[in-house]
Amino acid sequence: MKDHQDDPRYLKGGPVKDRILSDVNAYVKAVGHVGKLVSVSIGDVPEVAVYVRNQARAAQKANLPFDQQLWGGEITQEECKALIQQMNDDPEVLGVILQRPVPEHLNIRSLQSAIHPLKDVEGMNPASIGNIVYNDVAMAPCTAAAAVELIRETGLDMEGLEVVMVGHSEIVGKPAAMMLMAEGATVTVCHHMTRSVAMHSRRADVVIVAVGKAHLIGPDMIKPGAVVIDIGINQIIADDGTTKLVGDVDTEGVKELAGWITPVPGGVGPVTVAILMRNAIRAHARQKEAGWMT
Repeated sequence: MKDHQDDPRYLKGGPVKDRILSDVNAYVKAVGHVGKLVSVSIGDVPEVAVYVRNQARAAQKANLPFDQQLWGGEITQEECKALIQQMNDDPEVLGVILQRPVPEHLNIRSLQSAIHPLKDVEGMNPASIGNIVYNDVAMAPCTAAAAVELIRETGLDMEGLEVVMVGHSEIVGKPAAMMLMAEGATVTVCHHMTRSVAMHSRRADVVIVAVGKAHLIGPDMIKPGAVVIDIGINQIIADDGTTKLVGDVDTEGVKELAGWITPVPGGVGPVTVAILMRNAIRAHARQKEAGWMT
């Protein structure tokens, strides 16, 4: 059996990540001083540490200063907002990354809204998401932008492409659909109230899935030759009792039909982190345009 690393049907995120980080590094070297990215983790959440580690590594490759802050789990909403405001006002802070999840007593949306849109490198401020409606995708949510980047990687012409987005979350499904419409694709969005997801997905040139249900999409739901972008990350117990990560797609079954498919892990994830760094230099360019720096 062919090793999946060599299988040409796999749309691997690693090479795309490396290319984006190389571009960011070149920008930082050309500009010189760009300020620092500040990662904020609130409370002690073990899974957050993994994200922060990956972001710190990517920032190092991109030559971006990366400051990790850990705020106590008892911090109040008002204290969080005051600290965010200080970072908004600090010319040395290029962008703010608010790690999720946050403690239950905090309102994440309100905190994301408090980050100035020009420092919102994650693209989570409602203003950043709203800009996508006007085809301004410079600071788009990173996972949605990563999905679009991987579709572009296939070389297919976006104009007129038939895309089905399964999942309509505010940070992935909806912005990804808007970004693809901005590229000229015809987009259908399916969700838990859609009567037959398969009826839609079977006619699609591209299927993007982000719902958090292991192996939701099987080979009977995919058109031969389609692009399948799997954003889901689910932990399942394998037959031998070990825990493994799988996506929302039955990868082994679907890859026999698909023209391209993203592996999990190693597909969308690495590109998402790279997009975060690309958003950082776009934030720098916009801050400069706004006269925030000389």
